[in-house]
Amino acid sequence: MSAPTAPDLASDGNRQRTVLVIDDEAPIRENLIRFLRLEGYRVIDAADGAAGLAAALQHTPDLILCDVMMPRMTGFEVLAALQATDTHRHVPLVFLSASAEPEKLEEGLSKGARNYVTKPFNLAILQRVIQQCLADSPPAPQTAPHGTGPST
Repeated sequence: MSAPTAPDLASDGNRQRTVLVIDDEAPIRENLIRFLRLEGYRVIDAADGAAGLAAALQHTPDLILCDVMMPRMTGFEVLAALQATDTHRHVPLVFLSASAEPEKLEEGLSKGARNYVTKPFNLAILQRVIQQCLADSPPAPQTAPHGTGPST
């Protein structure tokens, strides 16, 4: 039996799966948004860690792609805050970082990240990481958007 393809994982049959992209580098964030939408995902984005944490708590995404070094709150702090909640600790988070230092990778994984992908990343590899995370996780409960909404 073959693994589900990206379009199969982009929805749970009733709704699109939601991916939150948290990255302070606008070109990277915009490219990820474009790529994820082409793959069929609903995308929410944030330009820093604090805004990303707020978006995650408000929308309960199915997956979070998060930079490590950002203003206002690091990716490690975002992960720790999410893991401190009963409602969001299950949301898989993948770190995206320019730092390829083994210590950073180990730190991210030991703190509960599902994966750690170094920038610049290959979209085919990122797609496989996303597919694996979503295949291993049940869809997040759907939440009604309030205030700032998904990227358009």
